[in-house]
Amino acid sequence: MNDKSVVESSYSMPLVHAAHKQLATWVMETAALCNAESIQWCDGSQDEWDQLTAKLVDSGTFLQLNPTLHPNSFLARSNPSDTARVEDRTFICSLREVDAGPTNNWQSPDLMRRKLTDKFKDCMTGRTMYVVPFCMGPLDSPLALIGVELTDSPYVVVNMRIMCHMGAEVLAKLGSDGDFIPCLHSVGKPLAEGEQDVPWPCNEEKYIVHFPESREVWSFGSGYGGNALLGKKCVALRIASAIARDAGWMAEHMLIMGLESPDGAKTYLTAAFPSACGKTNLAMIVPPESYAEKGWKTTLVGDDIAWLWPGKTGKLHAINPETGFFGVAPGTSWHSNTAAMQAMAKNTIFTNVALTDEGGVWWEGHSEPPAHLIDWTGLDWTPGCGRLAAHANSRFTAPAGQCPNIDPMWQDPDGVPIDAIVFGGRRPTTMPLVFQAFDWTHGVFLGATQGSETTAAATGAVGTVRRDPMAMLPFCGYNMGDYLGHWLNMRKNIQRLPRMFHVNWFRKDANGKFLWPGFRENLRVLEWIVKRCQGKIAGHETPIGWTPDWKSFSTEGLDGFTKEQFDAAMLFRREDWLAEITNQNDFFLKLYHSMPKELMCQRELLMARMA
Repeated sequence: MNDKSVVESSYSMPLVHAAHKQLATWVMETAALCNAESIQWCDGSQDEWDQLTAKLVDSGTFLQLNPTLHPNSFLARSNPSDTARVEDRTFICSLREVDAGPTNNWQSPDLMRRKLTDKFKDCMTGRTMYVVPFCMGPLDSPLALIGVELTDSPYVVVNMRIMCHMGAEVLAKLGSDGDFIPCLHSVGKPLAEGEQDVPWPCNEEKYIVHFPESREVWSFGSGYGGNALLGKKCVALRIASAIARDAGWMAEHMLIMGLESPDGAKTYLTAAFPSACGKTNLAMIVPPESYAEKGWKTTLVGDDIAWLWPGKTGKLHAINPETGFFGVAPGTSWHSNTAAMQAMAKNTIFTNVALTDEGGVWWEGHSEPPAHLIDWTGLDWTPGCGRLAAHANSRFTAPAGQCPNIDPMWQDPDGVPIDAIVFGGRRPTTMPLVFQAFDWTHGVFLGATQGSETTAAATGAVGTVRRDPMAMLPFCGYNMGDYLGHWLNMRKNIQRLPRMFHVNWFRKDANGKFLWPGFRENLRVLEWIVKRCQGKIAGHETPIGWTPDWKSFSTEGLDGFTKEQFDAAMLFRREDWLAEITNQNDFFLKLYHSMPKELMCQRELLMARMA
């Protein structure tokens, strides 16, 4: 990129950081390419946090919240054009287009590198380039992945400090010759001399680009969430899924939780749901009073990402590669998710929520609306004004260690042993409340075909199912058909396979009302799953899988829930399932050239069982 002598003379390099020659050279060359004003090596310390948050407050990016209500917490308001992941601008630049597959955006890596090198040239003019060493996974885990993100966004730095191991301890682990994943990020808003900065710099043109063979991520133009916190979706899922395929493990968009039954037995499960299906609420579920009195306990290992591999117990083991929550705020309340509310009580960054007159935060679903707020765009808001107070994708970034029921093994480098894998979706019809797959292959088929029904408002037609295999459609770093084949192949390496289930909290009656109360009562479904894993309870065999009956399903203390409602929530209708099989056609055709034959066969077997 630049003559070495020019690079070395442009920026100072502390000797401690010069030990890793490859890293030092890359940092200097990138700073020169981007024309960064200065370089700051991040150590992850409290002093650094204090310095950066103060800088963000001074620049108008952060507003410090009332320290009595939310100690050491801040509110950020993004540019309205930069509020979510940009799937249409997210690319998997594998060497061959077929390796990216039909569900990913692909472009030639050589072409993309040339295009983005032009974008990155001088893009950090007037800005500091922060060097952020990070580790996804516990530092001593066999799966731990070290990356280094170069970014011109202090917002990214402070969020990364919460979301993963970051700073001096990671550099020490990397040593002088360790492997790392290079991650380059810029908001794409250079500052001319004397130009006044804006509170949320970004660029209208955005690229989030992954090079799976060389294990690199380049991100340009966005400062928000998974577009900019490159350790999260980019490394921990898209790049990690490609690494996992090659190394015989799995990087999944899954929660990890533990359930302790009254006899003291501990069962760990993972679950994969598409968006808006209650994943975080389930991950942080707290037992209802009737369950807590009996001795049931729940613990959280992770709310979003799971890395799984055949462990020393013969089971799949799972770790959470993150150390924080980047959770969706709307709908989170003391009723729906008390653990999340406690986790975000302090040391939290809120993005695009509303500000109360007392210096606190509010969002739709939080509580009764106050008489006045400042909305996420900075405008006055009152109930009935016709606008959302908080953006629908507003977020909280909170340390996972603040969750009151965090599992004691959540940072164990060997992970936790998994007994069950749960799939699900938002289905107002067809899918019962819960059923169990016949075997591993059938379970993979259930995960591959899971999805959520769209609404008339979204599509003009009711009943269209958006398939989201294992909730990985936006996050798989290679061909989705090959990914499903990898799932099938994993069974050869696991001595004690987890049992697999499908759940649906969202089935409705003829009047459009939910048949199942949901939220904390979902523990009743988990109890049935746990008892099935422990071999303590029988199931009823149906053409779609094993289901509970009224007598084997716990409804004690569930006021007003009748056998008729249970039967409606568990209803299996052949005509609905024949329509479901037909509805899967587009999905199977899209992946026709890479779809494993075993899953084609599962579809035929399901059709035969309908006869």
